[in-house]
Amino acid sequence: MTSQQSPAIAVTGLRKSFGDKLVLDGIDLTVPQGTIFSLLGANGAGKTTTVQILSTLINADGGDIRVAGHDIAGESDAVRAAIGVTGQFSAVDNLLSGEKNLLLMADLHHLTRHHARQRTAQLLEQFDLVEAAKKPASTYSGGMRRRLDLAMTLVGSPQVIFLDEPTTGLDPRSRRNMWQIVRDLVAGGVTIFLTTQYLEEADELADRIAVLDHGRIVAEGTADALKRRIPGGHMRLRFADQQGLEKALRVLDRATRDGDAMALRVASDGSMRSLKTVIDLLDERAIEVDELSVHTPDLDDVFLALTGNPSDRKVTAR
Repeated sequence: MTSQQSPAIAVTGLRKSFGDKLVLDGIDLTVPQGTIFSLLGANGAGKTTTVQILSTLINADGGDIRVAGHDIAGESDAVRAAIGVTGQFSAVDNLLSGEKNLLLMADLHHLTRHHARQRTAQLLEQFDLVEAAKKPASTYSGGMRRRLDLAMTLVGSPQVIFLDEPTTGLDPRSRRNMWQIVRDLVAGGVTIFLTTQYLEEADELADRIAVLDHGRIVAEGTADALKRRIPGGHMRLRFADQQGLEKALRVLDRATRDGDAMALRVASDGSMRSLKTVIDLLDERAIEVDELSVHTPDLDDVFLALTGNPSDRKVTAR
């Protein structure tokens, strides 16, 4: 059972400085196996440094860090054998075909010739690159290049994959295709550690999200739980006439006018209970509403509310 498995990533007290600049100030992270974990933060918050440490590219100054069950300080080779890294900038060789890029990675992983060709064929099929397999990568579209880049990461069958800005520069259709590929990988048991500037991407994919600010984790939880921590949720009621609006304004305690529109805003946490309460109050007094919509904070609101100001308080949402 998953509850009995050790985490794919377990970090306690991670610290890192560059000269006199403290970049990571004792962060803690736990990523269960077979899940998608997203690390959000503004530029310079420490996301890239975190990924570089977890993928053994640079050393930490302090902390206990285990990836795929291995201590990164004492078992770095074992960690490297268990992970894959797909960076923001493609590692594809433009002069080689998609197939030869994959065969090159297979050679670097010391696969036998038979296994290399078998694995290459499998990945070309999985990432819908069979028709383009013999063509130079320089002729690929942005979406095809990102698919090839991720396929190259998978040649060694990693347990944990670090995705750094995986859909930067992709059009909406290619971005959604990449999201489905990520979901399929996780369904197959792979763990994904995702950093992204697209908050919609984290909202769409991540099982849990951590917000990194000034080198510290200032919030962690599911996307929905984090949104509920941020004020600003409301219902918007639009009326056909001024009379209905005035009657509703007297009945609803937390209602305010919505600008010059024939509408009111009523503070709400977005729950069915709060929605039913408002509808029942209006119905009891025969107040007709032309239109009702529910607005809840999104991850943009969470990000803006939690980043930009140093804080000693970590918000945990479940």
